[in-house]
Amino acid sequence: MTTLIDMTTPHVPVLAGELIDLVDPEPGAVVVDCTLGAAGHARLVAARIGHAGTLVGIDRDPLAQERFADLASDLGCATRFIRSDFVAGLALLRAEGVRADVVYMDLGMSSMQLDTWERGFSYSYDAPLDMRMDPAQELTAMTIVNTWDERRLASLLREFGEERFAGAIARAINRARGRVPLTTTQQLVDVIKTAIPVPAQFAGGHPAKRTFQALRIAVNDELTQLDAALPLAWDVLADGGRLAVISFHSLEDRRVKRFLAQRARGCVCPPELPICVCGREPEAELLTRRAIAPTPGEVAANPRSRSAHLRAARKLEAL
Repeated sequence: MTTLIDMTTPHVPVLAGELIDLVDPEPGAVVVDCTLGAAGHARLVAARIGHAGTLVGIDRDPLAQERFADLASDLGCATRFIRSDFVAGLALLRAEGVRADVVYMDLGMSSMQLDTWERGFSYSYDAPLDMRMDPAQELTAMTIVNTWDERRLASLLREFGEERFAGAIARAINRARGRVPLTTTQQLVDVIKTAIPVPAQFAGGHPAKRTFQALRIAVNDELTQLDAALPLAWDVLADGGRLAVISFHSLEDRRVKRFLAQRARGCVCPPELPICVCGREPEAELLTRRAIAPTPGEVAANPRSRSAHLRAARKLEAL
């Protein structure tokens, strides 16, 4: 199948200035971009680390690999690409003994993926129900929608989509697929609309938004991946290194917030003890007490940034 990319929609990296300010890459630094995508953030990082620096890009999407191959010679720094999910990529770097000055993750979908119509990530185009970041894997959104039982579908939509009409949507899907298999994004959107009360369809964004989010998370095992990747990223960081994560929904942001808070916590002794006996020392200094959100100006210029949250921490030197 020919890959159709809408090149009229430019890729705009989200919270780019804020990310660069927080991770503050210096000339000669080793930087790991765990979710390379269309390399929007990578371009800015490369300009800061210069010819003496090294940029490692990780992505499981073959389109990201193609983009990186085209850009590498123009980035002005040493480069390396690892074609894998970020758990496997970070595990490889740790095994190799790599110590990075900066590790960052942009967990959102890139314009490159959303606007590649036939991959089925977007409810704005009619396309096959796919949603795989790695086209080589077997599980697709079509498989989930047509084979998972109604109760399991409802649980998925409730947990990963935080969809208040999860039960009604699951029932509607079950009825519709009994007549004809659901194979396209438009079929699914039409079914979702039948399950959601009309007034609710005009509040909180597109009525299919949460269902598509839930399916994409399940297809790509995104939350399990994030839980496994965060400690690996921390291990790869050198002392004094900085970790930053841009998330796009509360399920991701809560995980990032909890992970960084645990690393920044010191004594865990009961408050009634007069002195500390646990000896626990903080591993991290939080660089963001609260998540950084895009400015109204950025949201106006790039509506896809609306739900972004950025958190970061610096790894303290081990005592």
